[in-house]
Amino acid sequence: MKILHLDTNHPLLIDQLNAIGYQNDENYTATKAEIEAIIENYEGIVIRSRFSIDKQFIDKASNLKFIGRVGAGLENIDVDYARQKNIHLIAAPEGNRNAVGEHALGMLLSLFNKLNKADNEVRNGKWLRENNRGIELDGKTVGLIGYGNMGKAFAKKLRGFDVEVLCHDILEHVGDENAKQVSLKELQLKADVLSLHTPQTPLTIGMVNKSFIASFAKPFWLINTARGKSVVTTDLVDALKSGKILGAGLDVLEYEKTSFENLFADNELPEAFQYLIDSKNVLLSPHVAGWTVESKEKLAQTIVDKIKVIFS
Repeated sequence: MKILHLDTNHPLLIDQLNAIGYQNDENYTATKAEIEAIIENYEGIVIRSRFSIDKQFIDKASNLKFIGRVGAGLENIDVDYARQKNIHLIAAPEGNRNAVGEHALGMLLSLFNKLNKADNEVRNGKWLRENNRGIELDGKTVGLIGYGNMGKAFAKKLRGFDVEVLCHDILEHVGDENAKQVSLKELQLKADVLSLHTPQTPLTIGMVNKSFIASFAKPFWLINTARGKSVVTTDLVDALKSGKILGAGLDVLEYEKTSFENLFADNELPEAFQYLIDSKNVLLSPHVAGWTVESKEKLAQTIVDKIKVIFS
């Protein structure tokens, strides 16, 4: 089987596929059109988020047996059409779930203790102890929307704290010893913290908007390590200004390109994003929650293992 690799990944991925007899070609620079011209020669492709795999691409890939996505989500792939063509879709949410759980917890604790604000002030000669008095996580209620690999990993990290963890998911019976599954209404009634762990789908795009935020009974903290387009940034900013959202940890942004590699090509920042940059109760990171040294290896290993199972 010939496999085309479209993004760089941990070397073990190619090494192990070579070892079981597959031919692995690498092409990290050609345009999508150039790849389409040669894709009929391959039975498999491995990609992160370089470009979308749409109907046109799939039609060109007449011999394709699988698409391996080194990451958790499949939103850049026309999933329904690929399945119609009997193409196996292989993702690796198991590979970076622990990294995402740790990052979400780190963001939350940093926000509660004003660590980013205090660090910046001390570096600039300010020693403001009372202004940087934090709050404790113990006694709070943490609500998770989405309780798959990522949500479960975060809930597991919270076991060491005296917190109530609630989860809401479109699937039934996914709650476990780490989180009680509840209705969205109950989560919005009780949550002090909201953490998103949902894929990007028509249901989740723009989900956190003005009316959604207003439905929470209490002011709350927002953590988003899922997908940026789930949050309407202008509505988030309005809620930060009013105090309905007390602070936000955002690893992902509405403005990200589909490749996740860039934000603004022209460097003109939207007004709402400029507000986030200037806010001391907002913590930002560049879509790296699942992007650790360890997860790079685990993601690659997960893809290899799944290919072996399917084609053994």
